[in-house]
Amino acid sequence: MITKINRRHLITLSIIICHLSLSVALTSCDDYLTDDPKSQITPEEAYGTIDALKKNALLSVYNYIGGADHSQGLQGTDRGVYDLNSFSTDEQLAPVRGSDWYDGGLWYRLFFHKWTAGEAPLKDTWDYLFKVVMLCNEGIERMDAFKTNDSDELALLESYKAELRALRAMYYFYLMDLYGRVPLVTSTDTKSSQMTLSDRKTLFYWIYNELSDVLPVLPSEYSQFPNSEYYGRMTAFVVYFVMMKLAINAEVYTDNDWTDNVRPDGRDIILKSSDAFTYRITEDNAWKTVQNLFHSIEDFYTLSEYYSDNFAVHNESSRENIFVIPMNPLLFNNKYWYFFRSRHYLHGAALNCASENGPCATVSAVRTFGFDEGVCMPDNRFYYNFYHDDVAVNGQLVRDEDGKTALHYRPLAVTKFDLSGEKYEKTAGARIFKYEFDFNSLDEGRLMNNDIVLFRFADMILMYAEACYRLGDKESAIAAINKVYSRSNIPETWTPYAEVNDDILLRERLMEFMWEGWRRNDLIRFGRFNKPYDLKTDASHEADGHTIVFPIPADLLVMHPDWKQNPGY
Repeated sequence: MITKINRRHLITLSIIICHLSLSVALTSCDDYLTDDPKSQITPEEAYGTIDALKKNALLSVYNYIGGADHSQGLQGTDRGVYDLNSFSTDEQLAPVRGSDWYDGGLWYRLFFHKWTAGEAPLKDTWDYLFKVVMLCNEGIERMDAFKTNDSDELALLESYKAELRALRAMYYFYLMDLYGRVPLVTSTDTKSSQMTLSDRKTLFYWIYNELSDVLPVLPSEYSQFPNSEYYGRMTAFVVYFVMMKLAINAEVYTDNDWTDNVRPDGRDIILKSSDAFTYRITEDNAWKTVQNLFHSIEDFYTLSEYYSDNFAVHNESSRENIFVIPMNPLLFNNKYWYFFRSRHYLHGAALNCASENGPCATVSAVRTFGFDEGVCMPDNRFYYNFYHDDVAVNGQLVRDEDGKTALHYRPLAVTKFDLSGEKYEKTAGARIFKYEFDFNSLDEGRLMNNDIVLFRFADMILMYAEACYRLGDKESAIAAINKVYSRSNIPETWTPYAEVNDDILLRERLMEFMWEGWRRNDLIRFGRFNKPYDLKTDASHEADGHTIVFPIPADLLVMHPDWKQNPGY
């Protein structure tokens, strides 16, 4: 049974509305992680009571989960976590379209894995992630400094600290996943000159154990419902998901030398997992741990009846979504850029929005869904994920530039990265659909009501299927895959899976999580990231696997001469 803890209707609207300028600023080139609070109120006012401490040391940090500017937020904006994890894969690309989308070659270098340590998004994303780490560190220290003998307040302090520790660990998950080696900083007193790079294996175990330690203290509450006090916050359920993601990638994350093409075996990686409801603690290998974590919370979530329900304008009722970025154009400043930059200009105009006519799906991605010349029945999720063929808005065809023919997206026409001068320069590529368009959105559709989905129960089911497969239990793996597959494809029309292998698992993950920011993580885990795919036909420059992590940003190596660049860069 889920514990009910002081639910208040829409209480967390204050998280972002009350944006007290207590943010931590990333500072100069000699101390980029210095704590530099800027406030117009005194520390006594900001942290003098348990309620003020909650608002200003805990809830204010959640302002940064989403974002409104380049490289800010875990998803929704551009040139940050999402773009690094998506445009470097076989899922999507931003082709050059005449005078549009060259952008100094950034998107080309991302897609073909030819980035350099000097790329601005790499440094900006690093700075953003560490900014939130330092906000968490400051909040924990504020709570440690708070003096009280009241038992209720002491219990609240422990809960708030656990939440910040979990949030900090999740941000370290993204840092470790992207950059491999980063400084492990748990105090605002740590000076830049004192920071050293921790190896990936050390970071992995620290993150996993930190989450495991705080799990019993965190509330067992849903995080996706607006009528919950924990809307958009770290809860036990969110932590279970991150721990599963760590465990399923354990072979990658415990490998300190990722350029020798040899990985540890998941069967030999021992992890502790605890059940927050029975308090039972087990120690098993990575794949068994994935199974244990899944079984701990599988009864609390369910697949939505329809795939599209998770991305509807009002998707707050989803019992499948586990962790979301709260969105409301009148209350929050979090933005979702991906429709805006993907749609053709005329498509946007028909929606009374501007558009940038840029990113699209790769040909290999749409073919994975079963869409090809002469194919009339692709996987049903194709229709939920892509604008394709003739474009219509409210049942009315959108006209092309001649004012007569229908605007027509061509999913198979992305035959080269530079489409300049090609017949379908402006219309090549299937465009992002995924989220239902919100006709009440603002700022060209970027301020919408659809909450941005970060973690879903469907992902946990497919991670469980993968773990079963790794352990040789193909029957359970196939049953789990088909549970996700059959939600969108009825047996009368489409044939369920009768076998399982790496290709099937990757295929199903692409179709289920298209546009959701997990493709790089998946390709790396399956050993496909540094191999040829789609237009990236030559991967000889990354045969050693060094590209599975990004380089340490060049500016930081100048600041820290004792740091060594990641191998291969």
